[in-house]
Parts: sequence; structure tokens; C-alpha cells
Amino acid sequence: MLTILTAGKFLAPLMQTKIKPTEHKLEHNRVEILPTAVVCLVDDDPSVRKSGARLLEAAGFKVHVFGEPESFLAHLAIHSVPVVLLDIWMEGMTGMEVLAHLCARSPQTRVIFITGHEDHGAQATVMQAGAFAFLIKPFDGKQLLALVRRALETFLPGGNS
Repeated sequence: MLTILTAGKFLAPLMQTKIKPTEHKLEHNRVEILPTAVVCLVDDDPSVRKSGARLLEAAGFKVHVFGEPESFLAHLAIHSVPVVLLDIWMEGMTGMEVLAHLCARSPQTRVIFITGHEDHGAQATVMQAGAFAFLIKPFDGKQLLALVRRALETFLPGGNS
């Protein structure tokens, strides 16, 4: 099992974990390997950014990492963002404020919130506002990858976006 700790370190080496490439199910149960899908990761903790990027890249995703919400929003202004992993509590701007920008500027973007603090009120708020998922650190790496894949399936043409 691959797990990310709050400090962002892996319990099991990536090399020992079998990770499926990014895939998309087609009609008649055929599977098509997708071109490298882009996932953005926004977190003010450098260790979470590093470990999260490693996990996602090992699974075949292209990752854009941001330490400040403002730099992510600048990226969003000129790039399509299918999926973003977003810390909820950051300095300067909260993940909830970033979600408000996403709802206005890129409503098709799937948002997976990650946080080190269990906060049922914040979880309920962001899920009602349209977040795709909410994970509390530490969380299982396989669970995160499964969520990212499901989020991409709903974003892709022919998905439910």
C-alpha cells in the first residue's frame, strides 16, 4: 500500500507499487491508454507538493505544481485544467476561495480537496459548491490515483462534464 503522510513522505517505495497507466474505458469494455493527462497540485507545503508530484508522475500523469493559489490562478487563465488537487487551508487565499474562482472561470475542472485538518463544515461546504472529492491527510496513494482517474473520466469529451 502506498500512503502519503502529512509530512509528504512515502511509507512504501514507489518502485514496489504497481501503478496502472492513465486509461479511459470505451464502449464494449475496451480500454484506451490516454495521452499524458495533466493534473495540477496546489499546496503550500513543499513536502506534499514533492511527494504528490512523484506519486502522480509515477502513475503516468503530467503534473503542474503550485505553492501559491495566485500562481495557479494565473496558470488557469491561459491553460485548460482538467483536475486540480487543492489544499483547503493556505496562506493568502483558501482553497474555498480558489474553488469560487474555478466555478466562475472553469466549471468543468474537477477539484479534489486535500487537507491535514478534519473539518466537517469545510468538507460539506466545498462538496455542496461542486468539489469532486475531499481527502484528509494522510491518505492512501491508490485511493488518490483512483479519484484522479475518475475525475478525468468525467472531464474528458464524452464524460459527464
